Amino acid sequence: MGRDFYDSSTDKPMRRFRLILEYDGTDYAGFQLQGKGERTIQGSLEAAIERLSGAFSRTHGAGRTDAGVHASGQVVHFDTEWPIPAENVASALNGALPRDIAVKAVRETNLSFHARYSALNRTYRYVILNRSVPSALLGRFALHIRNPLDLSAMRAVANELIGTHDFAAFGQPDTPGKSTVRRIESVAVRPYRDCVLITVCGNAFLRSMVRSFVGVLIPAGAGKLGPADVRRIRESGDRAQCPSIAPAHGLCLVRVKYGEGRSQGFEGDSVIDYAES
Repeated sequence: MGRDFYDSSTDKPMRRFRLILEYDGTDYAGFQLQGKGERTIQGSLEAAIERLSGAFSRTHGAGRTDAGVHASGQVVHFDTEWPIPAENVASALNGALPRDIAVKAVRETNLSFHARYSALNRTYRYVILNRSVPSALLGRFALHIRNPLDLSAMRAVANELIGTHDFAAFGQPDTPGKSTVRRIESVAVRPYRDCVLITVCGNAFLRSMVRSFVGVLIPAGAGKLGPADVRRIRESGDRAQCPSIAPAHGLCLVRVKYGEGRSQGFEGDSVIDYAES
């Protein structure tokens, strides 16, 4: 697979590689390329590929994670004439990438596959460390909230965020004027050790949408918002009605699902042990 197209000028096969990428997004301006001088995941990955293969390749990610957001199951594809065996791509790239980016798995795939447009849904997880004292180890990956959260109240509010709705109050499209209707399949709230894990699965997301969800779930857990309040915010379509969004560092893209269903090694786990499924 992935060798059914030839560049007529070189007669070399064009190949498409599909990667599972893990990264600590703390020191990056997001996945997508930004202005000159901005450090991004995409830019770092493309620089590593070019350095190894000798030619530039544009990379395409399944999710355009914002600045400071992490990933353990980001899916990326790129096309190349690089003759390296597929089984050696991960080790080669990991030797050239910064320590806060890692390729977890690689496969050569069909040229019809697209990391973003072939995806059926994406799953994000937000981690809240809910205890009286902070953690020196989890500080980059979990939001610390000192006071206990009421998970039952959070779940009641989460129900208002499930389904196909206009979520304009919770985020913005990548391109102004595009639809803000999205389908959210599930919003799960559960405890794990000292943490509260908020896992959101949907077909696609607006910019900052999951963090906006967390921004209403936290005050719900503190007894400050109820289901009717969140329904009113959702139905208003007014971004100004939504409480402040949650900080980026608690969010991680953990899984992207494609039509073939579960594939061993191609669905992400969590960025930290506290968020393991």
